[in-house]
Amino acid sequence: MTSDSSLPVVCCDLDGVVWRGEEPVPGAADGVARLRGAGIRVGFVTNNSSATTADVVARLARSGVPAGPDDVITSAHAAAALLAASHPAGSTVLACSGPGVEEALAARGFRVVAEGPADAVVVGWHRTFDFERLHRASAAVRDGARFVATNLDATYPVAGGLLPGNGALVAAVATAAGRRPEVAGKPEAAMVALVHERLGARGVVVGDRPSTDGALAAALGWPFALVLSGVTSGDGEAGGERVPDPPPRWVAADLGELADSLRTELRVERSA
Repeated sequence: MTSDSSLPVVCCDLDGVVWRGEEPVPGAADGVARLRGAGIRVGFVTNNSSATTADVVARLARSGVPAGPDDVITSAHAAAALLAASHPAGSTVLACSGPGVEEALAARGFRVVAEGPADAVVVGWHRTFDFERLHRASAAVRDGARFVATNLDATYPVAGGLLPGNGALVAAVATAAGRRPEVAGKPEAAMVALVHERLGARGVVVGDRPSTDGALAAALGWPFALVLSGVTSGDGEAGGERVPDPPPRWVAADLGELADSLRTELRVERSA
């Protein structure tokens, strides 16, 4: 999808904003529809690297949010872009991850391997992480592979609570390998570059996690809109985050509640 990069875009997180686990967040689909009805582009930028782009698009559709592949950026894309900046096509990458990372690496011409030796190791969130995957990834890093984490989110919000996030998986590999990773996803430079390249130069970041979504907004130089439908709450749920002090410009219960404020704001920007 092509877009006018001079126009602002709403850069929207997924986990905790559009859905929690398998359940759509009430009002999120309506909020996206109202933004689009005002002529505002909505892009989806997630630190969850587990799913392929097609699976993310299909899940958005099931949640009542039509989207195309060009509307979706994941931390898997950012990790592959980070490696592609200095590693040639054909380099070997051990993917300690879900299929989203494997797809993104293959699209950049890398050869995905299950064990070392490897030129690089990418750790992304997946539910099949176990001792053997920890052993293979950490051994390859100790043997000199470049160590990249898709993101360091400590948790992911699901219906009824929080799951361990990729930060927990990365910490295990880093501890066993004795090395810290480079980080590709929000709010790091590789993700910032992809957002500018794919979504444009101006916009608003909507997210549920100030430490990543808010920090991405700051890195982009864009305002941040915080929703309380994910990991952030007023009382700081264990494993979650608190509303910052001072709070961001917009704080709302969910994307549905937020949409009208953003429509008003971005109409002003579009006409300026």
